[in-house]
Amino acid sequence: MDWKIKRYEELSNDELYNIIKERINIFVVEQDCPYPELDGKDNLAFHLFKENDNGEVIAYARIFHNGLYYDEASFGRVIVKEAYRREGLGRELLERAITFLHGELKETTIKIQAQDYLREFYGSFGFEPISEVYLEDNIPHVDMLLTK
Repeated sequence: MDWKIKRYEELSNDELYNIIKERINIFVVEQDCPYPELDGKDNLAFHLFKENDNGEVIAYARIFHNGLYYDEASFGRVIVKEAYRREGLGRELLERAITFLHGELKETTIKIQAQDYLREFYGSFGFEPISEVYLEDNIPHVDMLLTK
């Protein structure tokens, strides 16, 4: 169960299918939030993910250079499959995403759109709120920024 990071065109059909399947399972089904999960930006992103021995995606985030999603670098669609939560995968996922952005992509500022209930979690990595709480798809969100 190694971590992988791939550009869109490097993903196999099965990897892409399993990533999208798990994103829909969490963001649309689990959170009971019908919205267009496929937003036309996957082809611009790096895809950081971990699979279990059966090839199921158990943790995932997509990562963007600055200027592709926000003026700043960004990551989003952060998920951990329900059966694997509370095992530290979310923390490891964020550490890897931030390290990749700072180390490999040489980005110094990262902006994210966080669900408000995760504000403290993201804050533990140094992210600070830069907006008031607002509704996105009827879920409270806050914009947050991390500057190296």
